[in-house]
Amino acid sequence: MKNIYLLPLFFLTIVCFGQQTDSVDFKTCKASISFNVAENKVIGKVAYTFKILKKTDSVYLDAQNMQFSNVSLFRSNKQNLLKDVNSKSKLILRYKFKKGKQYTITFNYNATPKKALYFVKKDSEPQIWTQGQGKYTSNWLPSIDDMNDKIEFDLSITFDKGFEVIANGKLIEKQNNDSTITWHYDMQKPMPSYLVAFSVGKYSKKVEISKSNIPLVMYFYPEDSLKFEPTYRYTKQIFDFLEEEIGVPYPWQNYKQIPVKDFLYAGMENTSTTIFADSFVIDSIAFVDKNYVNVNAHELAHQWFGDLVTETSGTHHWLQEGFATYYALLAEKEVFGEDYYYWRLYEYAQELQQQDKANAGSSVLNPKASSTTFYKRGAWVLHALREKVGDTAFKKAVKNYLLKHQYKNVETKDFISEVENTSKQNLNAFVETWLKSEVFNYEEALQILKKSSFIKDYLQVDCNTNDLKCKELLSSNVSDKIKAKIIRENPKLITQNTFKNPLKVRQAIAQSLTDIPLELKNDYESLLNDKSYITIETALFNLWQNFPKDRIKYLNKTKNIVGFQNKNVRTLWLTLALVTDDFETENKKQYFEELTDYTSPKYGFEVRQNAFQYLNEIQACGVACKDHLQQATTHHNWRFKSFATKLLKSSLSEE
Repeated sequence: MKNIYLLPLFFLTIVCFGQQTDSVDFKTCKASISFNVAENKVIGKVAYTFKILKKTDSVYLDAQNMQFSNVSLFRSNKQNLLKDVNSKSKLILRYKFKKGKQYTITFNYNATPKKALYFVKKDSEPQIWTQGQGKYTSNWLPSIDDMNDKIEFDLSITFDKGFEVIANGKLIEKQNNDSTITWHYDMQKPMPSYLVAFSVGKYSKKVEISKSNIPLVMYFYPEDSLKFEPTYRYTKQIFDFLEEEIGVPYPWQNYKQIPVKDFLYAGMENTSTTIFADSFVIDSIAFVDKNYVNVNAHELAHQWFGDLVTETSGTHHWLQEGFATYYALLAEKEVFGEDYYYWRLYEYAQELQQQDKANAGSSVLNPKASSTTFYKRGAWVLHALREKVGDTAFKKAVKNYLLKHQYKNVETKDFISEVENTSKQNLNAFVETWLKSEVFNYEEALQILKKSSFIKDYLQVDCNTNDLKCKELLSSNVSDKIKAKIIRENPKLITQNTFKNPLKVRQAIAQSLTDIPLELKNDYESLLNDKSYITIETALFNLWQNFPKDRIKYLNKTKNIVGFQNKNVRTLWLTLALVTDDFETENKKQYFEELTDYTSPKYGFEVRQNAFQYLNEIQACGVACKDHLQQATTHHNWRFKSFATKLLKSSLSEE
């Protein structure tokens, strides 16, 4: 019986190529890696090949909390056993390395990574994925933390049969073993170590081919086959558009996308292999309110901006995130239209202005700037620059910039100089205003936005000064955004006729009209029929609160609605069912157990967080809930960990 807890070891082999410092140019790395899943441990054998550019008596690899053995150095087929100096963060190799000579290092190692490699459970099955953002790959693979070192990686991964293994590059062979399969992946171009990635899990996949003949491989959980289309909707259109808009062919052999449980961010642009949060796996109803389109386009744009050309340091981080944000907006413009594009730019401008008002803004070139600055102000820099120099000069500059610096590292001046060359303009003043200034150029941004008649009309609406005009607009053919703005600014203007508007306007009604007049009750109840989980969730709560006598009716109507991946509607429904005295008293124990079960680790952290919040609000977080909450304080997702820690501290202080 004891053996039931012993999980098998799984194996990974990796081949890599690249460069480290002025003294050492790393060329290749081959790693055979096994995983002790029961102990979250990595055990590997690695071989690095490198050329010495300047004579030196030491070479190091970044390696966090690893144990090494059998460290050997090869030159011209001669082997020397080295005594390594193994610190907590590096493997230091002492030897009189000669300029111009090529060497190979081999060694064995093992580690229990605290970050960058995550072992999770998905429906009781192991799922493993990486997230090496910045400099974290060295937690599971001895590598180079400096993103200026670009290395070519070929990965061969062995894992249990019945699992899919996805990694950077092209799958060139699947080798069947007794109980495992070895997956051989080939990368043909160099990349920084932080972009090395793989994912292991239970997946199905579908493949589309781009106009340029690039395979677009889209993975999904087998049970989510009906969610495949809405999740990956517009993927091929986005790919074809970006390749044409950027003007440089997609630089890798294929493009793969893999959802994983409890990911740290929305997505990560590992070279040719984007990993994203499975909270973006959605059905057609969810698509209206929360879809993968922007993240899809953003991570794809990074394949050029970040992967093909990579920043030299955080000072130039906007060259990655600003570009990816901007080109994602352009892709959304292609899909959703020009008004949507300008609306998103307007939202970015408002957020940047609020950041400045809070004295939290900074230069785009500040390596400690906020994500809002790098992403959204960075996107605004590019939109304003394109407005200034024109489409032709801008697109030509982007193409020249990418081709000139492909597979290399870049600084802001590298891009700006290309724009100056193609536009024949001096951009010193532009750089000072848009890149170096501590504050966002809000007034000029508004003037640029007013080139859109949609934004111009939107900005002219002011319901604080003209209620009659706004009331007329609610019955007119103006955009849904304008109507939603009117409703949010002045809910008292809502009439029965207002409910006859499209879904997004009705959603604004649901969110703005919290005190529901009796004469609007029937109309408000119709919101429960809308194809929007946000609308249903909001309307259910407001109706339940406003009309106690009809609570059972509302609960019966929404009983079988789950909502997003985070079960937003279901967790609210369970909570309301528990606190509605005369509703299905015989089932309350079952409902309580279901809501408590959603706090357990077998669910994604978004589901768990909703359940924790609701149980805490109704003061029903019992022993199982608190055990799960305690466990959540050690979760790898720092946002969820922080939430759980604060909630646990608060609940303990109330006892």
